[in-house]
Amino acid sequence: MSTDFVVFVSHQTLLTALYILLPLLGSALLVGLMVGLFQAVTSIQEITLTFIPKIAIVGLVMLLLIPWMLDLVMGFNLLIFDQITQLGK
Repeated sequence: MSTDFVVFVSHQTLLTALYILLPLLGSALLVGLMVGLFQAVTSIQEITLTFIPKIAIVGLVMLLLIPWMLDLVMGFNLLIFDQITQLGK
């Protein structure tokens, strides 16, 4: 196993994780900002108010994007298995 292979696998792993997590974290960030703005405007200082909308939106985004996420992970797995077979030759 060469250094190039390890760097390639690490790079692909980080990119795949970033592609999967970015929509989830982005939606949680946007909901958190909107709830924070709502709390600032209405002077409601309830700490637990931010958790329920974040959980609901992240769950909804996850449900909507599961086919895309699974396709991305399957492509990553096929790429890694292909690289492993080429490494063995």
